[in-house]
Amino acid sequence: MMKGVVLPLLGIVLLLCACGNNKSGQERTRATVKADTVRDYRGELSVVYPGKVKAASEVKLSFRVAGPIKNVFPEVGAFVKKGQLLARIDPRDYEIQLSATEAEYKQVKEEAGRVMELYRRGSVPVNDYDKAVSGINQITAKYNAHKNALEDTRLTAPFDGYVQHKYYDAHETVAAGYPVVSMINSNYFDVEIDIPSSDFVRQDQFKEFFCTIDVFPGKEFPLELIEITRKANLNQLYRMRLRLKPVEGLDIAAGMSVNVTISYNPNMDALVIMPLSAIFEDNGQASVWVYNPGKQAVEKRPVLLKKLLRTGEVIVSEGLVPGEIVVSAGVHSLKEGMQVELLKPVSKTNVGGLL
Repeated sequence: MMKGVVLPLLGIVLLLCACGNNKSGQERTRATVKADTVRDYRGELSVVYPGKVKAASEVKLSFRVAGPIKNVFPEVGAFVKKGQLLARIDPRDYEIQLSATEAEYKQVKEEAGRVMELYRRGSVPVNDYDKAVSGINQITAKYNAHKNALEDTRLTAPFDGYVQHKYYDAHETVAAGYPVVSMINSNYFDVEIDIPSSDFVRQDQFKEFFCTIDVFPGKEFPLELIEITRKANLNQLYRMRLRLKPVEGLDIAAGMSVNVTISYNPNMDALVIMPLSAIFEDNGQASVWVYNPGKQAVEKRPVLLKKLLRTGEVIVSEGLVPGEIVVSAGVHSLKEGMQVELLKPVSKTNVGGLL
């Protein structure tokens, strides 16, 4: 419940002045009202937007070589660790290829070694030496390529995560570069929200971010800002991406609904705070009655509201300055220029006004 308590209008005192037998009576109305002083606001502000948890990255994994698939190990939805074997191409042809290349590699290396030794002794010309060096380089590159090809018949997980899709099964032949398995990275999630231009232009004032998830009531999860798009969508909103790290013991998953809170340090120069009960609506515009001490009367003034606080107070960004006095009770009974008398505050040590 808001702490701002709206007191009822205490009374209207009618003063009748008689100015002689030949003068008509004149009536003057003076209302007694409760008032509060507008204060400077130096707190923090925050806004809340709905969003969704999304997979941080879904990666489609493929073999670098072609061939018939021998095994696809994990099932869809299974959790796998980094380096775990996901699928394997039948390595038979690649083993034979590597074996033949290895034999050739050893032969060329021995022959090139003899030529290079003779060159050091001055027994062969430099041309024969250059051919030996070139030959050993070529066969070494070929040998390494075929060794890598055999290793590439094994498809392993590049990170910890979950298997999202399987595009091929065992005994099917796959070409190099075609996706076989897709994975979702479980090291972190993305949270996406859409923010209006009013928040986009003050992103340099953002201080911190956190979210609450519907299925985990009462818990707050810190977020890290990743990026804010520079172009608005058709609804004139800007997409904001934040990073959510998994929490041990809580099964956070993509697709969950969240509420993201953005705390920021606004431009403090124009912000003031006052009771919510001082606000009334005038032709669709939020307004207040400002007390003029010189005239002892009230003047209507439009204001721009910033945020309603749980304390029953409201933050105002335009229309008022600290130190001004506003009527905080009986606002609907006043008129422009009406003279008022401010209700004296009750002493905390004189409860009930008995002394």
